[in-house]
Amino acid sequence: MKSAISTVWRFYIDGFRNMTLGRTLWLIIIVKLFVMFFVLRLFFFPKFLNSPEIGQDKGKYVGHELIHRAVSDENIPSKE
Repeated sequence: MKSAISTVWRFYIDGFRNMTLGRTLWLIIIVKLFVMFFVLRLFFFPKFLNSPEIGQDKGKYVGHELIHRAVSDENIPSKE
């Protein structure tokens, strides 16, 4: 079992060492993920639950918002 795992491991390591275009593509993918998860999160997804108005009662706030939004959606007339 160990030899099969080490063979597969060596196969992938040798493949990554011999890459030319693949390294550039992996770099692009890593930069894109960094932008998506770190930079965009900072600007477009603020932390509402850490605001002082909510305080320690986060569960009650989330429950109230879910109910309020569900009731608001029911009052919208359908376009049939």
